[in-house]
Amino acid sequence: MSGSKTKSAAVGEGKPEDVLQQRLEKELSLEQKASAAGDVLQQKLLKRIGGSVDSVQPVMLVSAIIELALNSRATDVHFDPTEGGMTTRLRIDGLLHDVLLIPKRVQPNVTARVKVLAEMDISETRRPQDGHISMSIDDKRFDLRVAALPTFRGEKLVLRVLDSTGGIPKLDDLGMEYSDRVFFEEIITKPQGMTLVTGPTGSGKTTTLYSSLERINHRTYNIITLEDPVEYQIKGINQVQINPVIDVTFASTLRASLRQDPDTILVGEIRDMETASIAIRAAMTGHRVFSTIHANTAPDAINTLINMNIRPFLITSSLLCILAQRLVRRLCPDCRKPFQPEPEIIQEMNVKDGQAAIHRAEGCEKCNHTGYLGRTAVYELLRMTPAVKTAILAEKNLEQIVKIASSEGMKSLFEKGVNKVVEGTTSIDELYRVLKF
Repeated sequence: MSGSKTKSAAVGEGKPEDVLQQRLEKELSLEQKASAAGDVLQQKLLKRIGGSVDSVQPVMLVSAIIELALNSRATDVHFDPTEGGMTTRLRIDGLLHDVLLIPKRVQPNVTARVKVLAEMDISETRRPQDGHISMSIDDKRFDLRVAALPTFRGEKLVLRVLDSTGGIPKLDDLGMEYSDRVFFEEIITKPQGMTLVTGPTGSGKTTTLYSSLERINHRTYNIITLEDPVEYQIKGINQVQINPVIDVTFASTLRASLRQDPDTILVGEIRDMETASIAIRAAMTGHRVFSTIHANTAPDAINTLINMNIRPFLITSSLLCILAQRLVRRLCPDCRKPFQPEPEIIQEMNVKDGQAAIHRAEGCEKCNHTGYLGRTAVYELLRMTPAVKTAILAEKNLEQIVKIASSEGMKSLFEKGVNKVVEGTTSIDELYRVLKF
């Protein structure tokens, strides 16, 4: 967004080498913390399997890795083939951590074990495959979505972890600021119109949409979702799995869903003009529509729709609001340390010196020495006010739309992230790692 880019350019102006050095130091610090976390996770795994990966049976090794992932709040488990064997990595709070190098001679058996658990064809090694594993640990049920991809050094496996018993979080718990949440809840309860959520892969868009549906999930409504894939099953909602191989696309299924007397439709993603046109028509004819779209910021989403050849008057007639989001890691409450940032950082963040509870990540046993524990969302909310609609109809450029929206109270992702830093929820390093575009 133009506001955050302008601010970023101002830091260290005239001394680009200093800014570069600071960023390199931050990247190095991040790698060091990730390495330390990987060492801690490796020790936990080795203790679980008896101290040596060479002597353990593949069945026990795979079970121990999956169990470690589930107990460590990992969202993904990677088995990466390398020249020396297979590297196991866990994605925790958005970052990958190297955990274990599985020897080359054990690699085929580990791959086969995962594929057996996922009910995949172990004899097929040349084509991508998808599978599924269900398991329970400590009375919690987990679903693991498994994907196998042939690479030059062997099959790469990724297990996506879905907590089936955790439930859908409430909108109150996602990290949205109070004023934005009050407005957003008012918007999503309107009987018709479209709400768009935008952000990169892994930014929490699906969770936000699911939480929105749960907020309006009443037996008096007929709610249909079109998803690729269906990540969580929600009671009382008709969920459709998209499958382009048999022509079950977003566009075709959305068209069919409109014949099912729906009140609310969730379209997993608007990827093309056809899907966008049908979704907009649905929003203009008495339906409540939710969807996602690829764009960096909330105002960027308007350009994306226009680039799909959606006419401005259709956008202003159907769209209620656009929500952009990112996920930032929460500072570990047990080990975070207060500190005083450099004056130029304080200036860029537009925070009065000494009036903020700014902390940095430290690292302890509770957070696997990363300094962070869990994540929260940062939201940018674009309200479709009369002034914003007028600007869109007049085909104003993005910078002008941002200026108008900002004058009416919209805060950028960077500004919302600064609020998280000031209140001690996250760190400056994390803010720049996620929102430095």
